[in-house]
Order: sequence, then structure tokens, then C-alpha cells
Amino acid sequence: MMSTHRWPERGWAEEPVCRQRGDPENPQFSRDGIIILGGIFSFRSSWKDRQDCICVSSLNFRGLQFAQAMIFAIEEINNSTDLLPGISLGYRIYDTCGSVARSVRAALALANGNEAVSVPSEEQCTKPGQVQAIIGETSSSPCMAIATVIGPFYIPMISHFATCACLSDKTKYPSFLRTIPSDYYQSRALAQLVKHFGWTWVGAIRSNNDYGNNGMATFTETAQQLGICLEYSVPFFRTDPPDKIRKIIDIIKASTSKVIVAFLSHLDMDVLIHELSKHNLTGYQWVGSESWIFDSQTAETDRHHILDGAIGLSIPKAHVSGMREFILNVKPLNSSGNERECTGHEDLTGVQNGFTDMSLMPIFNNIYKGVYAVAHALHSILGCNQTCQYKGQLEPLTILQHTKNIHFKTKEGDEVYFNQNGDPAAKYEIINWQPTENGIVDFVTVGLYDASLPADKQLKLQNNSLVPVSVCSEKCPPGTRKVLQKGKPVCCYDCIRCAEGEISNTTDSVSCVRCQPEFWSNERRDACVKKEAEFLSYEEIMGVLLTAASLFGTCMTVGVAVIFFRHRKSPIVRANNSELSFLLLFSLTLCFLCSLTFIGRPSKWSCMLRHTAFGITFVLCISCVLGKTMVVLMAFRATLPGSNVMKWFGPVQQRLSVLAFTLIQVVICILWLSISPPFPFKNFKQFKDKIILECALGSALGFWAVLGYIGLLAILCFILAFMARKLPDNFNEAKFITFSMLIFCAVWITFIPAYVSSPGKFSVAVEIFAILASSFGLLICTFIPKCYIILLKPEQNTKKHIMGK
Repeated sequence: MMSTHRWPERGWAEEPVCRQRGDPENPQFSRDGIIILGGIFSFRSSWKDRQDCICVSSLNFRGLQFAQAMIFAIEEINNSTDLLPGISLGYRIYDTCGSVARSVRAALALANGNEAVSVPSEEQCTKPGQVQAIIGETSSSPCMAIATVIGPFYIPMISHFATCACLSDKTKYPSFLRTIPSDYYQSRALAQLVKHFGWTWVGAIRSNNDYGNNGMATFTETAQQLGICLEYSVPFFRTDPPDKIRKIIDIIKASTSKVIVAFLSHLDMDVLIHELSKHNLTGYQWVGSESWIFDSQTAETDRHHILDGAIGLSIPKAHVSGMREFILNVKPLNSSGNERECTGHEDLTGVQNGFTDMSLMPIFNNIYKGVYAVAHALHSILGCNQTCQYKGQLEPLTILQHTKNIHFKTKEGDEVYFNQNGDPAAKYEIINWQPTENGIVDFVTVGLYDASLPADKQLKLQNNSLVPVSVCSEKCPPGTRKVLQKGKPVCCYDCIRCAEGEISNTTDSVSCVRCQPEFWSNERRDACVKKEAEFLSYEEIMGVLLTAASLFGTCMTVGVAVIFFRHRKSPIVRANNSELSFLLLFSLTLCFLCSLTFIGRPSKWSCMLRHTAFGITFVLCISCVLGKTMVVLMAFRATLPGSNVMKWFGPVQQRLSVLAFTLIQVVICILWLSISPPFPFKNFKQFKDKIILECALGSALGFWAVLGYIGLLAILCFILAFMARKLPDNFNEAKFITFSMLIFCAVWITFIPAYVSSPGKFSVAVEIFAILASSFGLLICTFIPKCYIILLKPEQNTKKHIMGK
């Protein structure tokens, strides 16, 4: 920024001189020293002329306190014998009036100096920077501008309060360092804080500058990852026109969220509080960034208690011994235009104003650390021991490199170091605004955040009692799942009950899980319970009735057998092959008993036994009936002249025919059991909430072959009996066999559709009923008429009566 000018010839020799272009910038505070440090702060908050940037507003006590903190640190170092012995530090501190342009001008003034310098004409008009390092600025946007300008010269710049994460980019800002954590950590910490309290539906207001926009962008990204939704996110700046501010107020009024995240500078927050107070917008839970959450002046501005209960992150409390007394011992500034002159002997300890307020001591401590960081770097460069070897102006790059690598502890025990991005360790206190009885806000520490710890241990809170509810939709309880509402953020959803057979056992489940096949959902749909196993058991009423019917049929058959045995010599018993009658009674007994194998829990052996026993015993039964029918036909044909039919169908042939018919069924059953036997099977499909324990057929062909063979014999028997029904005899057994076969066929024809359509254990009951019904039909139609004659009509039990015709 220096240029070489030739003065007009006025009779003296021309001399090349380096002078700064434009008007010189004068520091507000200065002190000479061997090594000079620069300071850039804002002592006033606004300016009048955009070209000249003339400061017009009243003093900003914060800026004065920051300057005093820097001066205190320099004075302490100069008075120290351990750090930079024999080297005095000076300072040049400039006022920027809150202007980015003035900040850049101040930085250039610190880098160049204001005095004219004579140089030989053959050399370039350049020289090393006037200051070795710059402390400041307070805000992110001025720091970005300054760091961009001085970055190529590698002059170290250490900020105490610029938190924008963008400043960690060393490719853009190679010489920028800071003693306050980056918003990269603060934004994530705020999102975790919001998530901790279960606030998933929040609004957001941000400063419309680099600090607010970058910080809110990181917060929004992290919030989305944590399942937090923003109902609105609006920018705000203290100089916004009234209509824009009114729109922000209307958005807050129309919102349903009760939590507002405010990523604002303290200046913006002060203006916003004033506007919110006009509309009495109370009852909201505010979550604040470190810029305003622990600022006592912001709390004093909130006279309508808009921010009562606010919670947010602040820099950990700090104490620097001697600094408070130094700041309060400041001498008055003399400047033109003062309405009253100060004597310099005023005592400020009893004054209550922004300058005597020490609530920003953590920020003062950051300035203190920044000055000491430069001092330790210089101490290392100069090789200080008892004395320092200072040989002239140092290169800024050397100072920058050493400053990045410092690692020390302050006198209060605070550890100071920078990471690869020039940032310190990220630690925050969680502050809660708790109003006292006298109306003063008490900043109460309710937790800590340490980014260096594992993710699940970074946030620690002592108290959760301050929590309001701010959600778009209530949590979905177990047994339900979330379904997003159309056109709304992911935090707005409906809770839909899980379908039958599905559960969700966590809150806010996004899907329901289907139960395993052997389990089913309970009534609340939050747990899978084992399905009830259903089978026809002996304990239930239907099983008891069928068992009783089976045993009754068995007893009845045995009773008939006893009667026949006692009257085995009688004509009616001997009339139609008594041997076949007893074999038929035996097979009927087996038919009644085989129905019991269908009752009870299916097992491997019971499944094979029930179908094969049923098939074989029924074929034996039908074979006996068929034999008796053929005997009737043959007997009447034998009475014809010249007939010798009975010769070919005597007792031996009758036995062989029964054996042959039965053996065929036995072969079918053996093949069935060998190739694909029946087996116990858990049927999950027939009923949703039950397991049907049944016997799978294995081979359906085998099952229907067994039934088909029984049906074939029954039809053959029915045809033969039907043909013999009108043969002359007082007791023609063919009539009763016809009726019994008619019942048998009717039962089994109706069995097929009933069996196929009956669910679960009822299909087993249908099969048992068919077995019992056909067995009773055969027993009653075949034997009861004979028993009636034997027991009640003995006079008809004679050969003469039977052979009457």
C-alpha cells in the first residue's frame, strides 16, 4: 500500500519517499515497544458517511473492555521476568465502528504503518509489517475480510469471538487463529441439546451475516440427521426495514412450534427483543448461541421477559486475577467534542453500567490467551532464557508457524493450543436463564458440552425440569408405526396401528416387524406371543363326545358278538356263514377303535397309523359284507336245477376272497408308507392366530387310492346287494346289506366336500364322524334285525320260519 512519489522541483534535491495513499489511520490506544501488537475492536457501533466512515454513535463498552483486556495482558507480560525478559511489547489498537471497511483499513494501517519512509532509489518501496500479530476482530464477517487481506502476508490474526466455521478453512484464511471454538462444534452441540429435550419441531432465526448463515446451515444439517424438523428458518439483521421484521413476527405467531433456535449476534438479539416485546410474544422456549445467551446487557434489554427460561451454550466461566481491577482502573479518554472533561481520578468501582459489568470475563480471557499465545511464540523464536536475542524485525511467517504450535497453561491453569485449523478445544457450558424475584436474570449452569469426548458422552445435563413440549406429532407408541403426512416435513406423521401378525416394540417405529410363523401379535401389537396349537384333543367337548361314541360303538359291537356267540347254534346265526359274521363284527370293532387314533396331538406314528388302520379295517369290513352278499346270491342260484355254484364259493373261497381284498389294501398302504408317508404338520396358513397341528397326507395319491379302493368295494357290494334284495326268503339279508351300503356310500360321498371345506381340527372331526357313521350303519343294518329276532322274537328263529318260502 506504499507508493513512490517524486516531489515537485522547488530548488532542493529530489528524494524517493514511500507514503501511504489516502488519509492516515490513527489508533485509539497506542504504546511504543520493541515489538508491536495490533488490536482491532469496535468502540462505537455505527458510522455516518459510507465514504469516510465517521463514527457517530455512543461508546460500545464491550469494545472498550476488550481493548483493556488486551492492554492488561501486554502490561502483565512486560512486567514478567519469565516471559520475554528484556523485551517490551507495545500496541496499536484501532476502532472500527462496527464497519467491515474500517476494519480492513485498520488492518492495513497496522500492516503498513503511517509514517513516511525514505529509501534508496534502487530498492523497492517495501518493508516488513509494522506489527507482529493482530488481536481481533470480534465478529466473523470483519475477520473474514481482514484475514483475506493480510493472509498473503502471513501476519498472525487471533480472534477472541469470531466463531464462523468458514474461518477454519486454511486455504482461504492461512493466518487466522482464534481462542474461541468454531461454530462447527457449537451448531452440532445446539442440535444435540434440542434433541436431548425431545424438541423435534422447532423454529429458527439467524443473523443475516456469515456468523448466522453458516452456523444455521450446520445446525440444520445436524438437526436433520437427528430427526429434528425446522418449521421455519428466517434471516434477521438489526438494520432490516419494519415490513421485513413484521413478516418475521407473523411467522412466529402463525407457527405451531414452541421452541425457537436463535443463532444471532448480541446486537441483532437486542433489536429483535425490542420488536418481540411490542407484540408480547412470550411463552416460547428460546435456544441461544454463545453470542447472546450469557450477555447481561441482552438480559437487561429483555424487560418484558420474552427470553425467560432461555437455554444455550456459552464459553466456560473464567477468572483472570487482576483483570477486573485493571479494567475498572482505566484512565478517561480525552477527545475533542467531549461535553465534560474528566479529572482522571474518578473511581469506577461503584458505578453500575456496561463497562463495569464483568459478565464477559470468558471473552476477556480469550483475548488474554491470544496475547499470551503470541508472547510464547516470540519467546520461542527469540530463544529467550535470561534474556532474549532480538536482532530486528521478525518475519510474520515465522511468528505464525510458532504461534500455531504453542502449547502452554495460563496462570489460572487454562490449557492453550490450536489444532490444525487454528481452533481451540471445543468446550461449552449450558446456560439457563432463571429470573429472580427482583427481576434480574440469573445465568445458571445446567450442563456441559465437551466435543473431545465420545459422541454419547459429549453432552451432560444436570436438570431436565425446564422442558416444554415442541413436536409436530406426538410420539408413536409401541404397537404403531409412523406414516408421513403428505406435503409436510418428516417430523409430521400419523401413527398407524400395526397389522395383525406384526409388531413394533419401540417408540416412533418407522415400520412393523412380522412375527415368526409360530408367533402372533398380541392385542397391543407390541409383542409376539406363541400361537395357540389347535388339534382335536381328548379334553375338549367334541373330543369327549367322539371318544364316547367310538367306545359306545365298540361296546355295542362286542355286545352283538356276545349275543351271536351265545346263539351261534341258532338258525338265524348259521343262515349266512356265521364265520363271516364274526369276522365282520371283529372288523367293525377295529373300525370303531381306529377312530381314536385321530384324536390327540399328531405324532409321526399316530399319523401313519390312523390312515392305514382306517383303510385296512374298512376294507376288511367291506370285504366281509361283500362275501356275505355273494353268499346270498350264490345260495339262491344253488337252488336251481343242475347248479353247482356253491361248490365254487364255499367257506374256503369266502375266506380267500376276504383275504385277497384286504391284501390289496395292505399293499396300497405299504407303498404309501414307503414312498411318502403321512407326517405331523404345523399348518400356519389356515388360521392367522393359531397353529393347526394335523397330519399331512404325504402322498395325496396314496390317501385317495386308499379311499378309492374302499369306495370301489362299497359300490360293488351295493350293486350285488341291490340285485339280491327281492330274492324270496323270510329273512333276506341282502335287503339290510343294501341299506347299510346305501348309508355307507352316502356318508363317504358327503364326507369328501365336508372334509375339504372344514377348517383345522373340524376336518379331523368330520373324518371321525364318517368312520363312526358308516360303522354304525353297517352294525345296525346288518346285525340289529338279527339281534331283535334272537332276543325279542325267538319263535321266528327257526329253520322252518326262515325257509318258509
